[in-house]
Amino acid sequence: MSAGLKTKFTEAFGIEHPIVQGGMQWVGRAELVAAVANAGALGMITALTQPTPEDLVKEIARTRDLTDKPFGINLTILPSITPPPYDEYRQVIVESGVKIVETAGSNPGPHLPQFHAAGIKVLHKCTSVRHAIKAQDLGVDGISIDGFECAGHPGEDDIPGLVLIPAAAKHITIPMIASGGFADGRGLVAALALGADGVNMGTRFMCTEESPIHRNIKQSIVDSTERDTELIFRTLRNTARVASNTVSREVVEILNDGGQFEQVRDLVSGARGKTVYELGDPEAGIWSVGTCQGLIDDIPSAGALVERMVRDAREIITGKLAGMVA
Repeated sequence: MSAGLKTKFTEAFGIEHPIVQGGMQWVGRAELVAAVANAGALGMITALTQPTPEDLVKEIARTRDLTDKPFGINLTILPSITPPPYDEYRQVIVESGVKIVETAGSNPGPHLPQFHAAGIKVLHKCTSVRHAIKAQDLGVDGISIDGFECAGHPGEDDIPGLVLIPAAAKHITIPMIASGGFADGRGLVAALALGADGVNMGTRFMCTEESPIHRNIKQSIVDSTERDTELIFRTLRNTARVASNTVSREVVEILNDGGQFEQVRDLVSGARGKTVYELGDPEAGIWSVGTCQGLIDDIPSAGALVERMVRDAREIITGKLAGMVA
């Protein structure tokens, strides 16, 4: 295993490498989380992938059977017509003894007192500098700043990481990792140079051996380019970056022609998206993927991916970059 890269993030969160496997719906399960943790990076169970809080208890236990290294839990809080029992999921996390939580989707403030009372560090994902500053002021322990390149929800500002990361770094004094567009050691070095203390990756970890999605979908990521995503829900001010397929292109067309959410509700249902990962048909529904799929050309084990990223990053820092200094 390559020697680690020590940053403010690795020291504060107690991990070896400044690489995080972000929470991904239907993907952040025990096998992947444990493989990432065993490699010295930070894996995240996706709480809401588990149908009930009781199922989350079982998934945490399964993860612990597979690793004795630190891992975290993602709790994404989104407005919905029938919200899941967030308080019960939060209580499970507190009682589990897991010491790292990634929050996303809305204000983490209401969740902080209970998490902090249990000695849990909270990493909050933001898509803008203003939200990152607010989260820091609220007392979160780390920021994950999420650029326009990312899969899922990039916010409505459309600021890519090359600008967003250093813009945030001017104001953020707590550990900060960068999300969106990262897939290799080059990206890790770039993030560190821009002022981040590590990287968060979703799409890249989707495309690993331990990722619990169908091999066909992993191959689709390998075969696709950075141009093969769509931005849906733009007109609804709830933008999401997803794989370009017949379904997502139809959604974009309907909404661009003045359609409303009710007209695309069935097309974008989570149940359809889940079948993509289970059955391996990339055209079966809407599924999240980032522009960094254009940088992905293999399906390694999670451990091999982390090892390669850290080795390549160290070689760039100590070799290529150091050699440029006169």
